[in-house]
This record gives sequence, structure tokens and C-alpha cells, in this order.
Amino acid sequence: MRTDERAAPAAPTAGLRERKKRRTRDALLRAALGLFISQGYERTTVDEITDAVGVSQRTFFRYFANKEEVVFAVQDLVESHFVAELHARPAAEGPLGAMRGAVLAAWDTVEEALSEVVTVDLYMRSYRLIESTPALLAVHLRRSTELEERISRLIAARECLDVDADPRPRVAVAAFCGVMRVTGRLWGQGEDSSVEAIRRLTEAYLDRIGPALAASWREAP
Repeated sequence: MRTDERAAPAAPTAGLRERKKRRTRDALLRAALGLFISQGYERTTVDEITDAVGVSQRTFFRYFANKEEVVFAVQDLVESHFVAELHARPAAEGPLGAMRGAVLAAWDTVEEALSEVVTVDLYMRSYRLIESTPALLAVHLRRSTELEERISRLIAARECLDVDADPRPRVAVAAFCGVMRVTGRLWGQGEDSSVEAIRRLTEAYLDRIGPALAASWREAP
């Protein structure tokens, strides 16, 4: 090669391309959630989201099918984090004990799990947005039903049961997920929006499942 020749710049590696894509996706996600929270989900347009990041609509739709998918992207991460914690629970734990341990462990480590994508504060505020927006709440309930079935099958596998022949996994998971819905709604209506607040509420309500399912709630005269 002659000394005055210059080598062509190397093409970016697959790893660099993937990191760039991830940064763009995460920037769109953060911008969208910020706008949804500050001015409302329905009032926010895709154009406003892309303008905030400095990309085109085409780029937005390369990563998300619509605004709804953006809202639930972080929720997907949190749910996957819980499922991973459930997979990791000791085999000796019973179903309700395993789910209780998994959800509390997930809350304890949620900040670390989300740190590369969003702040935990932004996630908690987006969760409240879902709870307070009728259109999003309807989607959330549908998604919760799908998650409930996924957990039921995981619990059945832990207990070496056929989930379609034995009703106990679905019954136990229905009770657990019912508590999750109640505590999520109550937390969303409260003044304390911290992770610690929803964790305390979740733990207190999960600890009442057994007594709540007892034969009688009446105290002896």
C-alpha cells in the first residue's frame, strides 16, 4: 500500500449496531413515558415522541408498533424479572410461599433490573399512569390474565402437576394475582409512590391470604 493511501473505515460490528439500536429504543421509551406522564397518554402523539429524541416516525415504528406497546415495554421487563425470581425459588417452598418470596425479591431488586433502561421512579410513575388511564387499564387486565396463565403453568411444573387436570395451580395463582391487583390499585390511589410503599402493602396483603380463605372470619362470641 502506498503511504498516501488511507484504509477504508471498518464497518461497524454487529455488537456496536445492536448497542446503537438499544440506545435509540431506550431513548424513545424514556421520552414517551415522560410525555405520557406530563401531558397524558391520549394527548401525546408519536410525532412529539420522535421530536423529543430527534428521529423520524419510521424509526419509532421500527421499535414499537404503537404507543400502547411503549407503555407496557417496561412492564414486560418487570414481569420477566418476577418470573425469573420465581424460577429461582427453592424447590421446597410451597406455591404461595414461592410466589410471595419471588415478588418481594423482585421489588427489592427492581431498580437494578431496570437501571439500563429507565429509572425506577419513571417506571413507578408509568405504573400509576396505567392504573389511572381506562384504555390502558383494560389492556393491563388482559395482559394480567395472560401472565396469570404463564405463572400457573410454572407453578404446576414446580409441583409436578398437570395444570389442565389439577385446578390447584390456577386457584393458587388466581389468589396471588388478585392480591397483586388489589395492592396495585390501592398503592396507585395513595400518596406514597415509592417502591417501598408498594412492597410493604404487597407483603401485608399476601400475609393475609391464608386467614382470608379460612372457613369463618367471625370471631367467637
